[in-house]
Amino acid sequence: MTQHDSDPKRHDSDNLGPRNPGRRIFLRAAAASAAVASGVAATGATAGGASAATTPAAGAPAVAAAPGGFPDYRYVKTLLTPSQLLYNPTGEIIFPCIRGVYDKLANPLGRYYLYYGPHDAPGGICLAYGDSLEGPFTEYRANPIVSNNWQPHYQVSHVASPHVLWNEDVKELWLYFHGENGTTRLARSKDGVTFTYDKVVLTKEMMPTGTSETSYARVFRHDLPSRGARYLMLFMLNNQSNHRDIAWGWSADGRTWTFDQQPLVRHSDVGANNIGGPHLLSRNGSTYVVYNTDKEHGGNLLITEVGDDFGRRNHLGLFFDSATTPPDNGRSASPSFGTDRGVPYMVYEAGERLQGSIAVARG
Repeated sequence: MTQHDSDPKRHDSDNLGPRNPGRRIFLRAAAASAAVASGVAATGATAGGASAATTPAAGAPAVAAAPGGFPDYRYVKTLLTPSQLLYNPTGEIIFPCIRGVYDKLANPLGRYYLYYGPHDAPGGICLAYGDSLEGPFTEYRANPIVSNNWQPHYQVSHVASPHVLWNEDVKELWLYFHGENGTTRLARSKDGVTFTYDKVVLTKEMMPTGTSETSYARVFRHDLPSRGARYLMLFMLNNQSNHRDIAWGWSADGRTWTFDQQPLVRHSDVGANNIGGPHLLSRNGSTYVVYNTDKEHGGNLLITEVGDDFGRRNHLGLFFDSATTPPDNGRSASPSFGTDRGVPYMVYEAGERLQGSIAVARG
């Protein structure tokens, strides 16, 4: 059965300014000091590691590159604002997922598909499309493409947090989404618009007793030969302590999963009350997880090196410093990454929890 209606410095675009560099350098130095004190190596976190694309102009304050040799992403513009959307049942949107489809689909609506949606009931998985990662993006006229009522498969209060994976094995776009907060589901599509329901892939009952949330999952193509796995899932885990951690699982086919019963990254590891919105990145022969903290503990994106075999836990500190001005307002979350004509971008959730917009930063 299918469901749809037929049919990643405040400035303007020509005046990119510095993004609160003093605070960023201070936070990065503090994180590096903490790493040294705890015996954790902050590999790649060197000020000289900035690429040419992120080198500041003459006279501009120097800004350190992100740990691990990643580019220093800087805010470019806001892509989607709830008040400007036709489908806007709750006045909020979260959890963007950007995917290049120009080389995968026969007749896409645009070069890039941006999946997102409101979280609160009724939620809904939504789509926008555009020809550049800097926008503009056009809202799909028949949103939501997946709703909270998909008979005979489920009827829930809300569905949210879309993550779409291009599955090269079957030449399909696979959509992972939650609803309720303790259940992650999979739907599949040939065109990225019309989806066929597949199955439940994660529930809180698959994790230790007392687990209350298993949500905001992202799935990546990543080989783990020692586990016979070709796919990797990252998700947010909550329990009776009401402190959220990053958990993980692995799969041979993206449908049937095994989950580690211990968190991959604990909130206490990085001095936060809650962490979430995880994304997997690879660079220079290693693998990393980027994730957000709660606003009370910085509201920033942090990075942990886990290694290609997930045997490391090197907490490298600050990856992206949320600005105190709009649209971030002290909180950046749920990053999704892409490259447009060789330029790296990060699309992310900007602003207070359930009060934000979707923004893009350029590396």
